[in-house]
Amino acid sequence: MRTEVPARSVAAPLGVTAGLFAVLVGLAVWQLQQQTGGFAWSSWWPDLGGASVSAADWALALGWWPRLITALIAGAGLALAGVLMQQVLRNPLASPTTLGVAGGANLALMAATLFAPALMGWGAEWVALAGGGLAMGLVFLLSWRRGLAPLVVVLAGLVVNLYLGALAMALLLFNQETLQGLLIWGAGSLAQDGWHDAAFLLPRLAIALVIAWLLLRPLRLLELDDASGRALGVNLAFLRLAALGLAVFLTAVTVSVVGLIGFIGLAAPNIARLLGAHRLASRVVWSMLIGALLLAVTDLSLQHLAAWLPTMIPTGAMTAALGAPLLLWLIPRLRLASRTPPETLASGWPRADRPARRLLLMALLMPLVAAVSLLSGHLANGWSWISGAWTVWEWRLPRLLAAAGAGLLLAVAGTLLQRLSGNPMASPEVLGISGGVSIFLLLGIVWMPAASTSMLAALGVGGALAALALLIVLNRRSGFLPERLLLTGVAIMALAEAVRALVLAGSDPRGQQIVAWLSGSTYYVGLEQALLIVALAGVALVVALLLSRWLEIFPLGAAVSRAVGVRVTGGRLAVLVLAAVMTAAATLVIGPLSFIGLLAPHMARLLGLSRARDHLLGAALIGMGLMVLADWIGRQILFPHEIPAGLVASLIGGTYFLWALRRF
Repeated sequence: MRTEVPARSVAAPLGVTAGLFAVLVGLAVWQLQQQTGGFAWSSWWPDLGGASVSAADWALALGWWPRLITALIAGAGLALAGVLMQQVLRNPLASPTTLGVAGGANLALMAATLFAPALMGWGAEWVALAGGGLAMGLVFLLSWRRGLAPLVVVLAGLVVNLYLGALAMALLLFNQETLQGLLIWGAGSLAQDGWHDAAFLLPRLAIALVIAWLLLRPLRLLELDDASGRALGVNLAFLRLAALGLAVFLTAVTVSVVGLIGFIGLAAPNIARLLGAHRLASRVVWSMLIGALLLAVTDLSLQHLAAWLPTMIPTGAMTAALGAPLLLWLIPRLRLASRTPPETLASGWPRADRPARRLLLMALLMPLVAAVSLLSGHLANGWSWISGAWTVWEWRLPRLLAAAGAGLLLAVAGTLLQRLSGNPMASPEVLGISGGVSIFLLLGIVWMPAASTSMLAALGVGGALAALALLIVLNRRSGFLPERLLLTGVAIMALAEAVRALVLAGSDPRGQQIVAWLSGSTYYVGLEQALLIVALAGVALVVALLLSRWLEIFPLGAAVSRAVGVRVTGGRLAVLVLAAVMTAAATLVIGPLSFIGLLAPHMARLLGLSRARDHLLGAALIGMGLMVLADWIGRQILFPHEIPAGLVASLIGGTYFLWALRRF
């Protein structure tokens, strides 16, 4: 029996697409009229073979038109890649960026540019394809044992992204002048000097679209469970491999030409779905149209604003800045039924018989870690175990205290969020709270160069509270579904990435300091700031421990909480505000990159610390030790150069976390 397609499934996407197309045509006509001074088609499409060809004609024919066509093709290709990933993984969070494909392609191109430029002669798309394929393979390796469960896949993708982002930031930190051009390209640059990029992308997109259309019918079966698919005679492993391979190919060739414009792959398919395109075929069509038009409209808007802007703004960054608010507006309208409840991931946690012993052992190890950090390290005359008083007290001690305090704050904030939501993926970084802090602080640094430390601290707290309020407003009615929370966090993080790209792509003389802060460096922390952050960390930990009874009760549900006399709304709000303030304070000192808030609570759980009080103390000790150790290692391995503590913590903690995730 044939079912009728609801009118909304066609009318809503058609209306939005028509609106975007009208904006595109209006902007294009406006720009063409300004550049040519008329409305004649012959002047808009100049004849380069004529006798008198001006420089403006060359710029129009070899710059403006190729740029528009390249934007349309790239947007459609990234949107198609996002649709394929979401369909195969049955996960609206899947995209080239969240699964690490775009990051892997970008890192591969950066590494090849620095260390093996001969590889670029073979074709940048092959280098990008290798990097993206390896990133996707690693995500699959980590999540295959759990049947590619949506939350596990996204968790693996976030950790892989952490690794790739840390490595890319390290390359950038030590090769900032060499990679200055890649900063703009890496943020998504559509500047053209001919038709070669469009000619390169168009046939590859056409071939990928034909293959995707051939796979369309079997791909619809992936909406069923695996047992039903096998009963119908479908080779699910081959189908998933083919579809994801096609998505990786599309992402790689696009990144190799225009850089990172990954948010299109997440936003366009979700916008199409939210507008009513539920069938796979219609979702492919509408997603590609929305992705193409969204990218082209953004790029045309930037070209028009270029005359009034002090620096060139990368298109990819602005696409995220425009697309993220649109996605945030649509999130409350997204109908999601979580196929994998949060408890599925938490059910495998071990439980320690005597958690106090483990906590005592961890506490006894902290003085040893601190002593190694204070009393050993490289100096100008070589390695030294016991250095002079000036080195210890004036340089190393503030860094140790700042690293320990920031690690404790982020770890406890992550523990609060995980226990409050019952979601093991909740953390200040994943839910976008660190992103909110980053947005406010970066804008404050750029717009208020003379801002005091207290002003920046107030901005950081304001950013954390703003992100937190956005999370609550958008997810309150849905009961804080994990997938919806993560989608909100990804959108906030996309906004933060857009602001970061805008700041770094400019010519701000404080770029090196900004990069160091984004990487999580303690280099600029003084003793007064360090003591303040330690005092704040101690107070915050005491307050969190006083709330441990609530943290045991809240995961049981609102009804049980009220039955035992706990005010659910007020209690949750108090915990969330505490987590936001702790995140803001830590991010102000250590930057937003470390992911300690995700890793430390997981490590504490893996050590069997399941009760709320034990979980908080264990995560705090792990966060402190990990950050102090990371700061010390970062000072030693490339002496006299330094790797920021946030980058090292990401790699150390991420290695353990990847190993632990593989065991689930």
